[in-house]
This record gives sequence, structure tokens and C-alpha cells, in this order.
Amino acid sequence: MDVDAFRALEPWCWRAPSAHNTQPWRLRYEPGAVRVGWDAAHALPAADPTGRDLRLSLGAFVETCLIVAADAGLPLEYVADHDERHRWVGRLRPARHRYPTPFRTTDVWERRTDRGTLTGAADEDTLAAMETVARQAGGVVRTVPHAGRLGALLRAADRRLYADPTIVSELRRWLRLDPTHPDYHTDGLTDRCLALSRPAAAGLRVALAGYPVLRPLGLPRLLAAGDDPLARGGTVLVLVAPDGLDLPGQVEFGRVLLRCWLVLQTAGLVAHPLSQLIDVPATRTALGALLDVAPQRLVHVTRVGRPTRPAPRSARRVSGKRA
Repeated sequence: MDVDAFRALEPWCWRAPSAHNTQPWRLRYEPGAVRVGWDAAHALPAADPTGRDLRLSLGAFVETCLIVAADAGLPLEYVADHDERHRWVGRLRPARHRYPTPFRTTDVWERRTDRGTLTGAADEDTLAAMETVARQAGGVVRTVPHAGRLGALLRAADRRLYADPTIVSELRRWLRLDPTHPDYHTDGLTDRCLALSRPAAAGLRVALAGYPVLRPLGLPRLLAAGDDPLARGGTVLVLVAPDGLDLPGQVEFGRVLLRCWLVLQTAGLVAHPLSQLIDVPATRTALGALLDVAPQRLVHVTRVGRPTRPAPRSARRVSGKRA
């Protein structure tokens, strides 16, 4: 395996998405292969206790590596070898042929999470392309009917998460609400990526700093009511997995998720994840009932539309200039 050639591609591979932009993946170079694993310090045990979002992120990273390598003419394949104890999911190794994919490194580079105002919706061709990607893995993509009904569910989910001190503490660890933060250009959720004005970012910093005192006075409800992403437009889509998806299967569905996001990207659309809807058991059950789908099959929820302005690019630990 041409280790140096793959190492040179890492800045583009690191453009994969992850919850809170923690970038949990880690690479270990071995003779003839690169092992893909994760760093427990960059997981989210409070907000993601089952590890679903972690495994989706790892799968998205694997898919990104394969796309970037294929575009560079480097033939690689992924071999699953999931091991929770040693925290790895599989290996990238040389292949006879380049990974077959319609996507390019430029698609990976341009993909953004956009929490701003979105217009329009995914057209029939884009939805059909996403549906094809999902069905190849035994899943489906569902459009949430009567998206306005999601408002109450979204507020309930946010209240539940903001009411949990361990989740809030974890969130504060990954928030970068001031450009002077030492990790502002490295990882986490910046004020710019959260589409927060300077006053709003300052207000959130103050509110979370006073969380122990303000929590019993109703801060979780105020924080949940302070933002309504559904009011900023877009269509809500849900990625539904086959029943009984095991842990390696969740990694594979991370690959499916990345392909779906790149379908959106190539159609000029963006996504804003609303994972809290399935992070909270009560709202996950309610959303499953709304879609007439078993709640455990819901793996990802996102708001989709056409951006009204370019979204900022999130920070990465491994950076590079576009080729």
C-alpha cells in the first residue's frame, strides 16, 4: 500500500461529518493496510449513549476515505472488522480496482452542514437518487408529513437534553462560541457554524455558564424555545434502516448517510441534522408513530433545502488546501 500517497489525502478525508464535530476517527498505519478506529475522548457518552452517532460518523469517514482515494487514483477497499473493546471498525487496504463511486473529492470538500435559512425542497429526482442509495442497503428515505407538527417534538427533545446536566456539560466542552477559543479552528461547534450572531453567542455563553443556578429556574425550557430551525425552511427527511441493524451495520449506514448527503450536495442542496428528535426516546417513539415506522429503525433526521447564502466550513484538526 502506498502509505505516503494516502497520508497526503488525509486533509480531504477529515472533511467527513461527525456529531458536535468531534472528529472521533483515528487511523493506524499497519503493513499493507490502514486500520480505522476511534478515540473514546472524542465520543459523546452523554448525548450519544448507544454510540449510534459515533458509528454513523465512522462510517461516513470510511466512505469519505474511499471516495477521496478513488478520485486520486488510489485503489482501496474497506474490510469491516468491528471490535468495540479495541475501538476499531475495520481496515482500508489495497484493491485491484478503484472504489466505484459517482462522487469526487470536490463534492466532499464542498459538502456543508447549514443551520441557516433554506428554501425549496429536494426534487423528485434527488429524492429518488437518495432512495436508491438507501434501498441498496435495505433502508428507505422518508419525507416527514406535516412538518409543522415536528415543532412540538423538537422543543420537547431540546428541553429534555438541556435538562440533563451531563449532556449540557458535554455540549459546553465542544462549543466554540468565541473566536479566541483555543480550539476554534480545530474542532467543535463554532458560533459561525451554529449561525449565531455575536450577541446570541454571548448570551448562550452566559446562560450555560450559569447553568447550575438557572437550570431549576427554567433555563432548559428557555433554551429550547429560543431556536426554531423549522421556521427557517426546508423539508425534513428521515433515513430509515432495516430492522435489527447491528453495530457494524450502523457503521455501514454511516456510509449510506454520507452518500445521501453527497447526493444532496451535487443537487445544490444542504442538510441540517436534527438528531435530537431520535436521541430522546419519547420523541423518537412519536416520530416513529408519525411515519408508521418502528422507532429503532430511525437512524438520522435532517432538514434539507437550498441555502440562501454560503455556510461557513467547519474546523478540522487535519487541514489542507483544495487541490
